[in-house]
Amino acid sequence: MLIVSDTTISNRGVLETRSLPKKFMGRVQLVPRRGGFRLWTRMIVEIQILRYLSALLPFVAIPLLSRDLALPVTQAPLAMLIVIAFVEMKVLRLSKAGRARAVDADTAARRLDTLAFRARAALRKIAARHALTDGELRLVIEQSELARIAPLTLVSVQTDRPAPRLLSLDEGDRAALADLFDADLTERDLLAVNHRDDLYIRDIAQETRAVSAHARLAAALEKRAASA
Repeated sequence: MLIVSDTTISNRGVLETRSLPKKFMGRVQLVPRRGGFRLWTRMIVEIQILRYLSALLPFVAIPLLSRDLALPVTQAPLAMLIVIAFVEMKVLRLSKAGRARAVDADTAARRLDTLAFRARAALRKIAARHALTDGELRLVIEQSELARIAPLTLVSVQTDRPAPRLLSLDEGDRAALADLFDADLTERDLLAVNHRDDLYIRDIAQETRAVSAHARLAAALEKRAASA
């Protein structure tokens, strides 16, 4: 899971938006400030042109190994298109039937209920930490539709007050979001539901005025203790 905020992304310009929810995959390339080899590798796989070039590597290798095959291979654009389509549609994605078999309807509904419950709890905590009392916060969870590889999940907190924007999230805010996924609800579990629905972005809202006074007091005491 990559939490998307101006505190976690180096190229902050791509976070600007005029409407909500702000989407990232297939539109902009995020550059995380931190991240291990696995995160960077997974984000590189998401770059479509690099996937195309990787699928065409055999067409580069064969002419180097055999001069007799060099001309036929380099003059086979249709074969190249077929290979790219096979990798993209059959290897990296599920068929319509495969998406339907990913998870049953009852399990999908339970997973979405769990996600919504956790998301609103996190949003209430973040709203209290930021002393927000007007409008609503929206937790936007976007996943890559690529299957059979590790899921890539982007999580951001967005608001329309005073204008559409992504909320700046400090370490405490990011800690609140860390509870979204665990052994009972993993990123892959959510991806199975998204495959079934053919919907890869979830937008969960929480009215800031509904945050309790107790939650606001707890957030204020937490911040005071942290500053001390």
